[in-house]
Amino acid sequence: MLKLLITVLLVAGAYGCGEPTYVPSARVVNGENAKPYSWPWQISLQYESSGAFHHTCGGSLIAPNWVVTAGHCISSSRQYQVVLGEYDRSTEEGPEQRIPINSGDIFVHPLWDSACLSCGNDVALIKLSRSAALNDKVKVGCLAPPGELLANGYPCYISGWGRLYTGGPLPNILQQAVLPVVDHAHCTQKDWWGTYVKDTMVCAGGDIEAGCNGDSGGPLNCQAADGRWYVHGVTSFVSSLGCNTLKKPTVFTRVSAFNAWIDETMAKN
Repeated sequence: MLKLLITVLLVAGAYGCGEPTYVPSARVVNGENAKPYSWPWQISLQYESSGAFHHTCGGSLIAPNWVVTAGHCISSSRQYQVVLGEYDRSTEEGPEQRIPINSGDIFVHPLWDSACLSCGNDVALIKLSRSAALNDKVKVGCLAPPGELLANGYPCYISGWGRLYTGGPLPNILQQAVLPVVDHAHCTQKDWWGTYVKDTMVCAGGDIEAGCNGDSGGPLNCQAADGRWYVHGVTSFVSSLGCNTLKKPTVFTRVSAFNAWIDETMAKN
């Protein structure tokens, strides 16, 4: 067991967090195909139905055997698998790793309330039934440091297989879009989200720049001065008026508000 642990640590160290081998493409405005494997911690969370698995949410690999996603993505009645190294969901490209999830290895934040989305705590951790094989296409993402807040307008990226527009199709190819951070002071104005957004959330994008259904649970990726990409948000919700609604930016669970819960949950399990 000790030898296995050392091997896992050495492999994780060889593939540092937040350092994609394939550098993400340049700034975009309203979404585009992501460069293949440029978000190597992005996962597809899939549920089983009628003998097949179907994409339902995104998520981020944050340790060789742990994924962070949204609490609202999880249903106790469903059986899940996590797919790593995914890019084009319509074809088997080779790098995919399909890892089943044991029902007792899903940990939804204890204060998450599905009847109160605006209460926050929309975050969950999934322990994989086996560790991911880290390589140039599957890597771990860095978690935002505890308490860190990004400045208004800070450029971040959302990535996922969410709908291309309100009511639109789910794409086969991983999408990305730049979403500038909207700070708490702006996002909580009365004609924006108002009191619906709590300080444990982070807003980003708005109008033509937004997440959409199917992006839930996926990362808000933000590059720091050290060159690494950090997962600052877990995609939580958009406006009921539509994904691209003026003054209703995409709302994320702010990772830097949940580091202690994440660390404690992983340590205990």
